[in-house]
Amino acid sequence: MYETDKKIPDIMLVSVDTGEYDAEDSLDELEELTETAGGKVVARIVQKRPAFDPATCIGAGRLEEMAQVCSELNVDQIIFDQELTATQIRNIEDTTGVHTIDRTMLILDIFAGRAVTREGKLQVELAQNKYRLPRLAGMGIKLSRLGGGIGTRGPGETKLETDKRHIRARIASLTEELKEIEKRRELSRSRRKKDGVLTCAIVGYTNVGKSTLMNTLTDAGVLSENKLFATLETTSRAIELPDGRSVLLVDTVGLIRRLPHHLVEAFKSTLEEAASADVIIHLCDVTKENFAEQAKVTIDLLAELGCQDIPVVTVFNKCDLAGIPEETQGLNAVCISAKTGDGIPQLLEAVAKALPASAKRLKLLIPFDKAGLLSRIRADGKVFSEEYTESGVLCDVLADIKILPELEVYRA
Repeated sequence: MYETDKKIPDIMLVSVDTGEYDAEDSLDELEELTETAGGKVVARIVQKRPAFDPATCIGAGRLEEMAQVCSELNVDQIIFDQELTATQIRNIEDTTGVHTIDRTMLILDIFAGRAVTREGKLQVELAQNKYRLPRLAGMGIKLSRLGGGIGTRGPGETKLETDKRHIRARIASLTEELKEIEKRRELSRSRRKKDGVLTCAIVGYTNVGKSTLMNTLTDAGVLSENKLFATLETTSRAIELPDGRSVLLVDTVGLIRRLPHHLVEAFKSTLEEAASADVIIHLCDVTKENFAEQAKVTIDLLAELGCQDIPVVTVFNKCDLAGIPEETQGLNAVCISAKTGDGIPQLLEAVAKALPASAKRLKLLIPFDKAGLLSRIRADGKVFSEEYTESGVLCDVLADIKILPELEVYRA
């Protein structure tokens, strides 16, 4: 038996700068995505143009230069920072002789590798098929031949038409399956609301430390890596707040600039955990130079999901590495280190303060003839301790606000 080392592909990154956004910043992020997918960036090319070239995206002259660089550096793959049409991909590959994909295809590939649960895999496959469908037409003669074999003869359905029909059928099937999963998720949310379960969603840009925070708060054992999109599935765990209330903490999928709309659409049911939460923890990584821009991406998507009226606790993470940046001074935010646990007590206090007042912690002295009140307190709250004294039951309780008026006279 022989062991063969899997070669890390050499990647060329390409961006067309039309002035719409900071191309260098976006390319830095694309490089991080490429490394997450297992590639090594050996060249980066940025071309300034007033608009994308419809045939090649980057322009014929620059494309010839790219072909030369690919030959000199033995590039295995080209990744464009813009979405490409099938025709553009074909033209680029014909000129360079190198397999070419775009940013969306790269993100879909990472998502496909990260998906673990049935729902995650269905969501990724749905996004991939929706992305592939409009691009089949430009993929050349390999998809324009007639289908071969028994049962395919006749007037002649082209391979392209057959593939389109199969993909449409698969999209319809995946959509139905996801609708069923979404119904179950919605029932679960409704049951939590009915039972009075408080929920707190952790949201933020990808790789800001959401899973690390989840593990620090709950020992959930969620995969926590210094990679983009380490988490795709939601994880829920209960924690107790300083005021005695329990809250269900929900980890959500990370966000990214220019997240492909197919993915936003596919993962909407997962992201909607934030829309149904009682409070949102918005986690920011202060070690990133552009963390303010990353925070804006998250805030914009929360607004798109209809979360404007939900209280948000802004949390600056990794303050043990970067300290507290000057631009955060005076902002109403909590500074923590999810890795070391610094600032966690202050975070829990902030979450308790932001949650709607549903219960209150009290010390009571309940006469023995009113001891039945303890059963009512337990039904919707908690009894932390009780001590039988000559005057009655001295207890420390968390009581539902509905019965607070009855309990006021027994406060110790």
